[in-house]
Amino acid sequence: MRRRPTLPNLTVLDVNAPDTARQLREQGVCLHFSALPNDTAMHLEPQWAEAGITVFSNASAHRRVDGVPLVIPEINAEALRPASGTHLRHACATNCTLLPLVFPLAALHHAFGLKGYTMRSEQGLSGGGHPYLRKAMEAGRVDADIPGEAEKTAAEFRHVLQWQGEDSLECNRVMRADGHHVFVEAKLSQPVDAADVHAAMTAWSAKQRMEHLPSAPDEPLMVVEAIDVDVHLFADGRGFPRAPDPATEFSAGMAVVVGNIEPVDANTVRFQAFSHNTLRGAAGGVVLLAELAHAMELISPMAPHP
Repeated sequence: MRRRPTLPNLTVLDVNAPDTARQLREQGVCLHFSALPNDTAMHLEPQWAEAGITVFSNASAHRRVDGVPLVIPEINAEALRPASGTHLRHACATNCTLLPLVFPLAALHHAFGLKGYTMRSEQGLSGGGHPYLRKAMEAGRVDADIPGEAEKTAAEFRHVLQWQGEDSLECNRVMRADGHHVFVEAKLSQPVDAADVHAAMTAWSAKQRMEHLPSAPDEPLMVVEAIDVDVHLFADGRGFPRAPDPATEFSAGMAVVVGNIEPVDANTVRFQAFSHNTLRGAAGGVVLLAELAHAMELISPMAPHP
Protein backbone atom coordinates (compact mmCIF):
# COMPACT_ATOMS: atom_id res chain seq x y z
CA MET A 1 0.00 0.00 0.00
CA ARG A 2 1.31 3.44 -0.96
CA ARG A 3 1.47 6.17 1.68
CA ARG A 4 -0.52 9.33 1.12
CA PRO A 5 1.90 12.24 0.64
CA THR A 6 2.07 15.03 3.22
CA LEU A 7 0.66 18.26 1.83
CA PRO A 8 1.95 21.75 2.64
CA ASN A 9 -0.29 24.50 3.97
CA LEU A 10 -2.85 25.33 1.31
CA THR A 11 -3.75 28.74 -0.10
CA VAL A 12 -7.24 29.21 -1.57
CA LEU A 13 -7.38 31.38 -4.70
CA ASP A 14 -10.28 32.63 -6.80
CA VAL A 15 -10.47 30.42 -9.88
CA ASN A 16 -12.40 33.15 -11.72
CA ALA A 17 -9.74 35.83 -11.18
CA PRO A 18 -8.08 36.60 -14.54
CA ASP A 19 -4.54 36.42 -13.15
CA THR A 20 -4.88 33.24 -11.03
CA ALA A 21 -3.59 30.86 -13.71
CA ARG A 22 -0.65 33.14 -14.51
CA GLN A 23 0.29 33.47 -10.83
CA LEU A 24 0.24 29.71 -10.33
CA ARG A 25 2.23 29.09 -13.49
CA GLU A 26 4.90 31.51 -12.28
CA GLN A 27 5.06 29.53 -9.02
CA GLY A 28 5.76 26.30 -10.91
CA VAL A 29 2.26 24.78 -11.11
CA CYS A 30 2.19 22.71 -14.28
CA LEU A 31 -1.11 20.83 -14.24
CA HIS A 32 -4.72 21.47 -13.30
CA PHE A 33 -7.57 19.04 -12.60
CA SER A 34 -11.00 20.34 -13.54
CA ALA A 35 -14.42 19.09 -12.43
CA LEU A 36 -16.16 22.37 -13.18
CA PRO A 37 -19.75 22.74 -14.38
CA ASN A 38 -19.82 22.81 -18.17
CA ASP A 39 -20.69 26.48 -18.59
CA THR A 40 -17.80 27.47 -16.32
CA ALA A 41 -15.39 24.95 -17.84
CA MET A 42 -16.17 26.26 -21.31
CA HIS A 43 -14.37 29.56 -20.72
CA LEU A 44 -12.07 28.85 -17.75
CA GLU A 45 -10.30 25.70 -18.96
CA PRO A 46 -8.91 27.33 -22.14
CA GLN A 47 -7.64 30.27 -20.05
CA TRP A 48 -5.63 27.94 -17.84
CA ALA A 49 -4.33 25.98 -20.82
CA GLU A 50 -3.26 29.20 -22.53
CA ALA A 51 -1.37 30.20 -19.38
CA GLY A 52 0.84 27.13 -19.83
CA ILE A 53 -0.85 24.84 -17.30
CA THR A 54 -1.89 21.43 -18.64
CA VAL A 55 -5.60 20.93 -17.95
CA PHE A 56 -7.07 17.48 -17.31
CA SER A 57 -10.84 17.73 -17.32
CA ASN A 58 -13.80 15.63 -16.25
CA ALA A 59 -16.20 18.23 -17.64
CA SER A 60 -17.89 17.46 -20.94
CA ALA A 61 -17.56 21.00 -22.31
CA HIS A 62 -14.52 20.26 -24.49
CA ARG A 63 -14.99 16.56 -25.25
CA ARG A 64 -14.55 15.83 -28.97
CA VAL A 65 -13.41 19.42 -29.56
CA ASP A 66 -10.59 19.77 -32.10
CA GLY A 67 -7.22 20.08 -30.38
CA VAL A 68 -8.46 18.63 -27.07
CA PRO A 69 -7.85 14.87 -26.98
CA LEU A 70 -10.54 12.65 -25.48
CA VAL A 71 -8.61 9.71 -24.07
CA ILE A 72 -9.00 6.45 -22.18
CA PRO A 73 -5.44 5.29 -21.42
CA GLU A 74 -6.05 1.62 -22.27
CA ILE A 75 -7.94 2.45 -25.48
CA ASN A 76 -6.36 5.38 -27.32
CA ALA A 77 -3.31 6.57 -25.38
CA GLU A 78 -1.49 7.87 -28.46
CA ALA A 79 -4.25 10.42 -29.02
CA LEU A 80 -2.69 12.39 -26.14
CA ARG A 81 0.30 13.38 -28.28
CA PRO A 82 -0.15 16.94 -29.59
CA ALA A 83 -0.32 17.39 -33.35
CA SER A 84 2.18 20.22 -33.03
CA GLY A 85 4.65 20.99 -30.27
CA THR A 86 5.81 18.62 -27.58
CA HIS A 87 3.68 19.53 -24.57
CA LEU A 88 0.05 18.71 -23.92
CA ARG A 89 -2.14 21.69 -23.01
CA HIS A 90 -5.65 20.30 -22.54
CA ALA A 91 -7.15 16.79 -22.38
CA CYS A 92 -10.50 15.31 -21.39
CA ALA A 93 -11.59 12.09 -19.75
CA THR A 94 -14.73 10.44 -21.10
CA ASN A 95 -18.27 10.08 -19.87
CA CYS A 96 -18.41 7.60 -16.97
CA THR A 97 -20.98 5.37 -18.70
CA LEU A 98 -18.58 4.71 -21.55
CA LEU A 99 -16.04 2.75 -19.46
CA PRO A 100 -17.97 -0.50 -18.80
CA LEU A 101 -19.19 -0.44 -22.40
CA VAL A 102 -16.01 0.28 -24.31
CA PHE A 103 -13.54 -2.00 -22.48
CA PRO A 104 -15.19 -5.33 -23.34
CA LEU A 105 -16.28 -4.14 -26.79
CA ALA A 106 -12.75 -2.93 -27.58
CA ALA A 107 -11.51 -6.42 -26.74
CA LEU A 108 -14.11 -8.03 -28.99
CA HIS A 109 -13.53 -5.55 -31.80
CA HIS A 110 -9.79 -6.23 -31.68
CA ALA A 111 -10.27 -10.00 -31.82
CA PHE A 112 -13.30 -10.49 -34.04
CA GLY A 113 -14.44 -7.16 -35.50
CA LEU A 114 -17.47 -5.33 -34.08
CA LYS A 115 -20.34 -4.80 -36.53
CA GLY A 116 -22.86 -3.34 -34.09
CA TYR A 117 -24.15 -3.37 -30.53
CA THR A 118 -27.06 -2.53 -28.26
CA MET A 119 -26.67 -1.36 -24.67
CA ARG A 120 -28.99 -0.75 -21.74
CA SER A 121 -27.54 0.84 -18.61
CA GLU A 122 -28.47 0.97 -14.93
CA GLN A 123 -26.51 3.93 -13.54
CA GLY A 124 -25.78 4.89 -9.95
CA LEU A 125 -27.17 8.09 -8.47
CA SER A 126 -23.75 9.66 -7.93
CA GLY A 127 -23.40 9.96 -11.69
CA GLY A 128 -25.85 12.85 -11.44
CA GLY A 129 -23.72 14.67 -8.85
CA HIS A 130 -23.78 14.76 -5.05
CA PRO A 131 -26.85 17.05 -4.70
CA TYR A 132 -28.78 14.71 -7.02
CA LEU A 133 -27.66 11.67 -4.99
CA ARG A 134 -28.68 13.29 -1.70
CA LYS A 135 -32.07 14.39 -3.01
CA ALA A 136 -32.89 10.97 -4.46
CA MET A 137 -31.83 9.18 -1.28
CA GLU A 138 -34.01 11.48 0.82
CA ALA A 139 -36.98 10.99 -1.51
CA GLY A 140 -36.47 7.24 -1.84
CA ARG A 141 -37.14 7.34 -5.57
CA VAL A 142 -35.53 8.50 -8.79
CA ASP A 143 -36.53 9.45 -12.32
CA ALA A 144 -34.95 6.78 -14.52
CA ASP A 145 -34.55 9.08 -17.53
CA ILE A 146 -31.11 10.65 -18.19
CA PRO A 147 -31.58 13.16 -21.02
CA GLY A 148 -28.80 13.11 -23.62
CA GLU A 149 -26.81 10.34 -21.93
CA ALA A 150 -27.30 7.71 -24.63
CA GLU A 151 -26.37 10.09 -27.43
CA LYS A 152 -23.29 11.32 -25.58
CA THR A 153 -22.10 7.79 -24.79
CA ALA A 154 -22.58 6.60 -28.37
CA ALA A 155 -20.68 9.58 -29.80
CA GLU A 156 -17.75 9.17 -27.41
CA PHE A 157 -17.61 5.42 -28.12
CA ARG A 158 -17.21 6.11 -31.84
CA HIS A 159 -14.62 8.78 -31.16
CA VAL A 160 -12.25 6.90 -28.85
CA LEU A 161 -12.50 3.57 -30.69
CA GLN A 162 -12.53 5.16 -34.17
CA TRP A 163 -15.42 2.84 -35.01
CA GLN A 164 -18.38 3.05 -37.36
CA GLY A 165 -21.31 0.67 -37.12
CA GLU A 166 -24.86 0.25 -35.90
CA ASP A 167 -25.73 1.01 -32.29
CA SER A 168 -28.72 1.44 -30.01
CA LEU A 169 -28.37 2.72 -26.44
CA GLU A 170 -30.77 3.25 -23.53
CA CYS A 171 -29.50 4.85 -20.32
CA ASN A 172 -31.36 4.67 -17.00
CA ARG A 173 -30.80 5.91 -13.45
CA VAL A 174 -31.45 3.43 -10.61
CA MET A 175 -31.63 3.60 -6.82
CA ARG A 176 -28.02 2.67 -6.13
CA ALA A 177 -25.44 5.15 -4.86
CA ASP A 178 -22.47 4.11 -7.02
CA GLY A 179 -21.67 1.89 -9.95
CA HIS A 180 -22.75 1.76 -13.59
CA HIS A 181 -24.06 -1.60 -14.85
CA VAL A 182 -24.46 -2.19 -18.58
CA PHE A 183 -26.26 -4.96 -20.47
CA VAL A 184 -24.79 -5.39 -23.94
CA GLU A 185 -25.48 -7.43 -27.06
CA ALA A 186 -22.68 -7.34 -29.66
CA LYS A 187 -22.82 -8.40 -33.31
CA LEU A 188 -19.39 -9.61 -34.48
CA SER A 189 -17.78 -10.19 -37.86
CA GLN A 190 -16.69 -13.72 -36.95
CA PRO A 191 -18.44 -16.66 -35.27
CA VAL A 192 -17.60 -17.08 -31.58
CA ASP A 193 -18.54 -19.11 -28.54
CA ALA A 194 -18.36 -18.17 -24.86
CA ALA A 195 -14.83 -19.56 -24.51
CA ASP A 196 -13.64 -17.44 -27.45
CA VAL A 197 -15.10 -14.31 -25.88
CA HIS A 198 -13.58 -15.06 -22.48
CA ALA A 199 -10.16 -15.70 -24.04
CA ALA A 200 -10.29 -12.55 -26.17
CA MET A 201 -11.16 -10.33 -23.22
CA THR A 202 -8.49 -11.88 -21.02
CA ALA A 203 -5.84 -11.50 -23.72
CA TRP A 204 -6.81 -7.90 -24.43
CA SER A 205 -6.67 -7.02 -20.74
CA ALA A 206 -3.18 -8.49 -20.38
CA LYS A 207 -1.93 -6.36 -23.28
CA GLN A 208 -3.42 -3.16 -21.84
CA ARG A 209 -1.79 -3.38 -18.41
CA MET A 210 -0.03 -0.17 -17.38
CA GLU A 211 2.01 -1.25 -14.38
CA HIS A 212 4.15 1.90 -14.56
CA LEU A 213 1.15 4.11 -13.68
CA PRO A 214 0.31 4.31 -9.93
CA SER A 215 -3.48 4.36 -10.37
CA ALA A 216 -3.71 1.68 -13.06
CA PRO A 217 -5.46 -1.58 -12.14
CA ASP A 218 -3.43 -4.77 -12.34
CA GLU A 219 -5.87 -6.03 -15.00
CA PRO A 220 -8.08 -3.35 -16.57
CA LEU A 221 -10.78 -5.89 -17.52
CA MET A 222 -11.67 -8.63 -15.02
CA VAL A 223 -13.73 -11.52 -16.39
CA VAL A 224 -16.09 -13.23 -13.91
CA GLU A 225 -18.92 -15.72 -14.19
CA ALA A 226 -21.63 -13.26 -13.16
CA ILE A 227 -21.77 -9.59 -12.15
CA ASP A 228 -22.50 -8.81 -8.50
CA VAL A 229 -22.91 -5.05 -8.05
CA ASP A 230 -22.25 -5.26 -4.32
CA VAL A 231 -19.09 -7.37 -4.54
CA HIS A 232 -17.50 -5.92 -7.68
CA LEU A 233 -17.76 -2.16 -7.04
CA PHE A 234 -14.13 -1.65 -5.98
CA ALA A 235 -12.50 -4.03 -8.48
CA ASP A 236 -8.77 -3.27 -8.61
CA GLY A 237 -7.58 -5.74 -11.26
CA ARG A 238 -6.44 -8.27 -8.65
CA GLY A 239 -9.55 -8.76 -6.56
CA PHE A 240 -12.56 -7.07 -5.05
CA PRO A 241 -11.76 -5.17 -1.82
CA ARG A 242 -14.85 -4.35 0.21
CA ALA A 243 -13.94 -1.06 1.93
CA PRO A 244 -10.74 0.35 0.43
CA ASP A 245 -9.31 3.80 1.08
CA PRO A 246 -9.00 5.41 -2.38
CA ALA A 247 -6.56 7.97 -0.94
CA THR A 248 -3.96 5.24 -0.50
CA GLU A 249 -5.29 2.27 -2.51
CA PHE A 250 -5.06 4.00 -5.86
CA SER A 251 -6.24 1.11 -8.05
CA ALA A 252 -9.40 0.39 -6.03
CA GLY A 253 -12.43 0.81 -8.26
CA MET A 254 -10.27 1.30 -11.36
CA ALA A 255 -10.97 -2.00 -13.15
CA VAL A 256 -14.01 -2.87 -15.28
CA VAL A 257 -15.70 -6.21 -14.51
CA VAL A 258 -17.42 -8.25 -17.24
CA GLY A 259 -19.53 -11.37 -16.82
CA ASN A 260 -22.75 -13.19 -17.77
CA ILE A 261 -21.22 -14.01 -21.16
CA GLU A 262 -23.84 -15.76 -23.29
CA PRO A 263 -23.81 -16.51 -27.05
CA VAL A 264 -27.04 -15.58 -28.82
CA ASP A 265 -26.16 -17.02 -32.22
CA ALA A 266 -22.94 -17.77 -34.11
CA ASN A 267 -21.96 -14.10 -34.46
CA THR A 268 -23.76 -12.49 -31.53
CA VAL A 269 -22.93 -12.46 -27.84
CA ARG A 270 -24.53 -10.96 -24.75
CA PHE A 271 -22.69 -9.86 -21.62
CA GLN A 272 -22.90 -7.55 -18.64
CA ALA A 273 -20.22 -5.17 -17.37
CA PHE A 274 -19.83 -2.99 -14.30
CA SER A 275 -17.54 -0.21 -13.10
CA HIS A 276 -17.25 2.44 -10.40
CA ASN A 277 -18.50 5.67 -11.93
CA THR A 278 -16.88 8.12 -9.49
CA LEU A 279 -13.50 6.34 -9.32
CA ARG A 280 -12.74 4.84 -12.72
CA GLY A 281 -15.40 6.98 -14.37
CA ALA A 282 -14.43 10.34 -12.84
CA ALA A 283 -11.75 11.30 -10.29
CA GLY A 284 -9.57 8.20 -10.62
CA GLY A 285 -9.87 8.16 -14.38
CA VAL A 286 -8.68 11.73 -14.84
CA VAL A 287 -5.76 11.16 -12.43
CA LEU A 288 -4.79 8.08 -14.47
CA LEU A 289 -4.91 10.25 -17.58
CA ALA A 290 -2.48 12.72 -16.00
CA GLU A 291 -0.20 9.87 -14.93
CA LEU A 292 -0.14 8.66 -18.52
CA ALA A 293 0.70 12.13 -19.84
CA HIS A 294 3.52 12.42 -17.31
CA ALA A 295 4.89 9.00 -18.29
CA MET A 296 4.78 10.08 -21.95
CA GLU A 297 6.73 13.24 -21.00
CA LEU A 298 3.95 15.50 -22.24
CA ILE A 299 3.89 17.74 -19.15
CA SER A 300 6.74 20.18 -18.70
CA PRO A 301 7.09 22.30 -15.54
CA MET A 302 9.46 24.54 -17.50
CA ALA A 303 7.12 25.13 -20.42
CA PRO A 304 7.13 28.84 -21.36
CA HIS A 305 4.06 31.00 -21.48
CA PRO A 306 2.48 31.09 -24.92
